[in-house]
Amino acid sequence: MSGYSNEPEKLHEFAVDAVTKFGYPKDSKISLLNLSENATFKVTDSSTGQDTILRIHRPFYHSKESIQSELDWVQSLREIQLVRTPAILPAGSGEQIILAQDSTGEERHAVMFEFMPGIEPTEDRMVDDFKTLGAITARLHDHSKQWKRPSNFSRFTWDYETALGPNGHWGSWRDGLAMGPAELEILGRLSDTLKSRLDRYGKSQDRFGLVHADMRLANLLVAGSDVTVIDFDDCGLSWFMYDLGSSVSFIEDHPLIPDMTASWVDGYRSVAELSKEEEAELPTFIMFRRLLLVAWVGSHQDTDTGKEMGPNFTKVSCELAENYLSKFA
Repeated sequence: MSGYSNEPEKLHEFAVDAVTKFGYPKDSKISLLNLSENATFKVTDSSTGQDTILRIHRPFYHSKESIQSELDWVQSLREIQLVRTPAILPAGSGEQIILAQDSTGEERHAVMFEFMPGIEPTEDRMVDDFKTLGAITARLHDHSKQWKRPSNFSRFTWDYETALGPNGHWGSWRDGLAMGPAELEILGRLSDTLKSRLDRYGKSQDRFGLVHADMRLANLLVAGSDVTVIDFDDCGLSWFMYDLGSSVSFIEDHPLIPDMTASWVDGYRSVAELSKEEEAELPTFIMFRRLLLVAWVGSHQDTDTGKEMGPNFTKVSCELAENYLSKFA
């Protein structure tokens, strides 16, 4: 479990305080959109009718320095118009990150973003949309390889130890739901195989760097021909090909995954080089992400997604692991 309260009333208190500190009228309409790692609200300015997006950060996860590092990358992407992504809206003081308080005096970091039109891509478009997603991902990777990060840049690393080790960022997969001896055995073999393959794959600069790390279709907004990338909250240092693994989060067992992956590769290669060796290792990154999500579901049972996935998530993960190991172990 999370170890802190995410009661809607409590989150609303943070949101009301943040809205006023960002300079919006206190009676602005505040609606909870999503609750996962953070709480995301839609704010409608009562004086202008303009919509914005407010993000209240969960405590004990990212430091202010880490959040600022995320915003610095987003700002650099916006400056060169590499991808469409929402503007960061500062408070009147010029600060991009403020501290919001609830009625008990507890504080959480908050950031305000421009509201962008669009909807999440629909399932019937997934294969085609993955080509677009591959091209966007390649552009992000190209920028990441060339961008000079600020000296105080600080983000999580998503490698084997920090993702799948016993003290991983999202907990340990060994504490996933419905984890019995059989599940521990098969997922343990998966973990060992992933480690040996990733050790062999290596962390050279052309393979490991700053990535979005959560490039799911849920984090894309489609409006006509425009595609907006949102939610860089998990961005950090990892293998570039991990972005494909994160793109199929929670749907790794979908029958169209091979077609979606091929489409993603086509899109990627329309922008940047992708070696045969990198392409061949994509199933490894899909399973790396899946095992990390077993940990996430186990440690986020109170979230809507955690409840939706439930114990069956571990069962399907074991089936996917058996299939992967039959080809890659």
